[in-house]
Amino acid sequence: MLHLRQIYVRFVSVIEMREKLTGNIYLIVAVLIWGSTFIAQSVGMDSVGPFTFLALRCALAVVFLLPVIAVFEARDVKNYVRKWCTKKLWVGGTLCGIALFVAAGLQQVGLVDTDAGKAGFLTALYVVLVPVLGIFLGKKPTVNVVISIILSVTGLYLLSCVGVTSIRTSDLLLLGSALAFAFQITFVERLGNGLDGLRLNCIQCLVCGILSGFMMLTEDVSLSGILNCSIPLLYAGILSSGVAYSLQVLGQQRVESNSASIIMSLESVVAVLCGWLILHETMTPWEISGCVLVFAAVILSQITPKKKT
Repeated sequence: MLHLRQIYVRFVSVIEMREKLTGNIYLIVAVLIWGSTFIAQSVGMDSVGPFTFLALRCALAVVFLLPVIAVFEARDVKNYVRKWCTKKLWVGGTLCGIALFVAAGLQQVGLVDTDAGKAGFLTALYVVLVPVLGIFLGKKPTVNVVISIILSVTGLYLLSCVGVTSIRTSDLLLLGSALAFAFQITFVERLGNGLDGLRLNCIQCLVCGILSGFMMLTEDVSLSGILNCSIPLLYAGILSSGVAYSLQVLGQQRVESNSASIIMSLESVVAVLCGWLILHETMTPWEISGCVLVFAAVILSQITPKKKT
């Protein structure tokens, strides 16, 4: 009996490791897309206002996700309709969408008056706020996670804020964005378990798009401006909102939120690397050191302390 129990425990452990690895891959791909989207967001706002960009971005995500979901379930029409009519799905999607609207809206407005590197650092401070929210919800972070958070924040500072001495209103908006993203990450973990990830993201983007549409009425909107930023909009809408946020939901269904937030803090590293590779920007020794620390934090956060059996 003891031998069978050991086999069973080992089997479960292997399954959990595979699920965690799959979740990590989903989150890393999402981070690669998000990091490069900072460039699209900055370029797009040369032609349209922040909420116009956000509303159209979310609308494109919904238009992209609806046929994708239909194709995946083309053989099961009854379940396709039934899965949409779930109270838990709409409640979870609505709460995530409200948090995403606040987070993405504050980030988009903050980007108007802040350079992308500093914006990436301030936004990525959710890596600290997610475990804090978890403590209030009764989840105590492990020692590895605490050390990873310290390494990550230090790395993000070296990456984006060395030499920065002043704090502006846009910086405070980005800090608010970090807090809202922390709530969004926590909502996805708490409310997304057992739900279809693509549907949850579709409703999340729908709610965010509707709320952004109301704010869009306060901005000057022109067809020429929208056409001028069509490529950044398509990239941010389909890849970032449609694909990456879906991968976030699917990843967090396999990886707990503290580790997920540390992986997602790689977004700033990717943003700097994209600037180096695409825009031919130079990297200082401080930025290289920051990248190394954030990578180290991500690796350490994935090491699970052994439990006594």
